[in-house]
Amino acid sequence: MNQTPQHIDEQFVQELKQRKESAFSKLYDNYSGALYGVLQRMLIKEELAQDALQESFVKIWKNIDSYDKSKGTLFTWMLNICRNHAIDMLRSKNMKQKIQDIDKSVGLVNKQASASTSEDHVLIKELVDNLKPEHRQMIEMAFYKGYTQEELAEELNMPLGTVKTRARAALIQLRKYFDK
Repeated sequence: MNQTPQHIDEQFVQELKQRKESAFSKLYDNYSGALYGVLQRMLIKEELAQDALQESFVKIWKNIDSYDKSKGTLFTWMLNICRNHAIDMLRSKNMKQKIQDIDKSVGLVNKQASASTSEDHVLIKELVDNLKPEHRQMIEMAFYKGYTQEELAEELNMPLGTVKTRARAALIQLRKYFDK
């Protein structure tokens, strides 16, 4: 029987939610390389990236019930968990290094992720690239580099209200693309 990738993903997610060890092993085997690459780019140090990957997979395992396919792919959900964990690590260690730019991030993920995931990242990059320059800057710095709105205001030397307005406008514009 030939199943569609979407059907396989739904079945796979169900196995994860049932806490099947074989599903978790498959999850790790299929996604750890791509996620590790992103973490390594963000955290620079190999040992930090390894720790972050392990801790992220524990979070993924514990929180799999909160995954909602209507909000994105499984890989995107896991990528956000890893990204947020890496940002937390950077902030908790007071490491104020610049995190990767969007081109490096998307390029790395595209090389290591599946074809459908690569298409998602290319599409998102294209959508972000089509934003007004001031909106694109907000998305790149906030999402891909982990800046808070307060940090953006300081870094860009602009009022916090302006940063909030531009970030909101950028998100509204991106939402329009996804609602089509």
